[in-house]
Order: sequence, then C-alpha cells, then structure tokens
Amino acid sequence: MTADSITLIKPDDWHVHLRDGEMLKQVAPYTARQFARAIIMPNLVPPITSTAMAVDYRHRILAATRDYPDFQPLMTAYLTDDIDSNDLIEGHQQGVFTAAKLYPAGATTNSSHGVTDIKNIYPALEAMQKQGMPLLVHGEMVDSDIDIFDREACFIDTIMQPLLKDMPELKVVFEHITTKDAADFVMSSGDNIAATITAHHLQINRNDMLVGGIKPHLYCLPVAKREQHRQALRQAATSGNKKFFLGTDTAPHAIDDKESACGCAGIFTAPHAIEHYTHVFDEENALDKLEAFASINGPNFYGLPINKERITLVKKCQQVSETIKDNILSIVPYKAGESLAWRLD
Repeated sequence: MTADSITLIKPDDWHVHLRDGEMLKQVAPYTARQFARAIIMPNLVPPITSTAMAVDYRHRILAATRDYPDFQPLMTAYLTDDIDSNDLIEGHQQGVFTAAKLYPAGATTNSSHGVTDIKNIYPALEAMQKQGMPLLVHGEMVDSDIDIFDREACFIDTIMQPLLKDMPELKVVFEHITTKDAADFVMSSGDNIAATITAHHLQINRNDMLVGGIKPHLYCLPVAKREQHRQALRQAATSGNKKFFLGTDTAPHAIDDKESACGCAGIFTAPHAIEHYTHVFDEENALDKLEAFASINGPNFYGLPINKERITLVKKCQQVSETIKDNILSIVPYKAGESLAWRLD
C-alpha cells in the first residue's frame, strides 16, 4: 500500500439485489467484476422461498455473469409466515442456501410477503440456530405509528433483543445498519451478531436527500439518518472490529420507477462500489483497515474461506456515468456525473 494505490484480497459483497430478467442481465456484471462472492437477496416477484426456486435463480445469475466465471452467487431464502422449515434446512445442507432473510412485511421493496409476526417463524429460526445457518435481518419496525427515522432503533428493542434472548446462539447479520444505536448494539453483543454497512450510508445523511429538493436517487430503505449516525457508522466500519463488513445493498430501479409520484427505494452503487468504500477509508486515514472490512470479516463470520485473488485500486480520477444503459431499464447510478478519486485497476 502506498499513498496512491492499495492492493487487497479480492472482496465479497454480503448484500446485493440483482433483480431478474433483463434487469439482472444489465446489472449483475457490475458486481461480478469486482467481487468474488455476493449474498443475493431473494425479494423477487415471486420471492425465492424454496430450494428449487433458488437453484433456478442461481442458474440465471450465472448466465448473466458468464464473463466472470469465477464469481459465486450465494443464495438466500425469503422467510414467510408459512416457510417450509424442512426445505429451508435441506437447502442449506445441500449448499444451495447460504442464509435466510427476514423482511418484516411492508418494510421495503417487494416485502409484502414478509413476516407479519416474528413468532410465526420461530420453528424455522430454531432449526436455523441448531444448523448454524445465518439469519439476515432487515431491522425495521413498520408499525404506522413509528416514525420512519426511528424504525431501526425500535426494532432492536422490540424484536432483536427478545429474539436473541430466546435464541442466544442464532447467527444474525444486522444488515445495512444506519444508526449509532445499531452499531452500539452489534458491538455489545456476542460473536454470533454482526452487521453490514453500505457505502452510501457512510457517505450521505438525510440532508443530502432532502435539502434543496428531494433527491429520489438517494432515497433508500432504511432511509439515511442524521449526521451523528453517519459518523458512528464510519467509526464502526473503519475500526477494524471483526463484527462489521461490506454489504452494498446495491438496489437498481429504472429511472421511471425512481422519478415518480411514489418512487422506489434503492441506491444503485454496484458500478463503483469498492471505489466508494476506498474513498471513505482514505478520508478516515484507515486504508490499512479496508482489507479486513471488505475481504476478511465477512468470510470469517460466514465460515467461508478467504479469497485467494487480489485486486488493486489506484488514486486516479474517474467520472461516474450519468446513466447506465439507454433503454426502458436505464438506471441512474450512485454519484452520477461526479468525479471519484479512486479507480479499480
């Protein structure tokens, strides 16, 4: 590592939305070109709720990333109130499911089939605890009387703490954390609790989304919070703490679906994901901590081998495209039209 370049073990992305169909073909190569593995979110229409569905989806992803034959999509199951626990565990034992995802019903994109009451899936969670299968959590309470900026903190008190009291050995990834509350909770919990942090939550706060006019391409769920929370996330990510690792939550939506009267939630960070993280760690004078966050902590938590390949980033300006593609599925990427300080070599 020098002031102008850094070489890392090839990173993994532990939270990715690839969609399906033509959108999948369009966006998947951006993730595959820079990451060795990626945890694939199951909130399709219909959601991925069975081993057979996951196998089929994995084949479609591999076809979309054929130019990167070493890329490994790691599949997840979408938990529903009536999830088949036997199929879930068999899928994990067969190496199809790496983890299972808890979406509270109505919490985010395509979550209408999600869990309405955590008690409904206790049999599945107990089986997962026994098997050592990780639970991935979208940690937000969605009751209508809870302010959107308080959803994550409320989830910790109402759902997460009681769940872990009932199942103290369950492996849990608190995904895309956005608050100091969540960072503190993860740090104070046992080694079976970890968290992913997105690049955009390290870089933007709610003012970036709202001041001077609403910026639909910075709208995501969980929504960006106050500056004090952003600073807490930066401290956590760059601390070297083994509990935190890279998960972009890259979430593409066509421009018409973002720039509408009821715009979709999601930020498309995939085209330059590792460069965004590198920029943050450089700003925090913590480039020496980037490899652990991006390439080591995640595999260690999931019990997977560390990648053998390496990548190099150089401090060389590049400009982010205004849009990705020029068709009905055109997407505005994160930091569109802006100049980035780092480039994947």
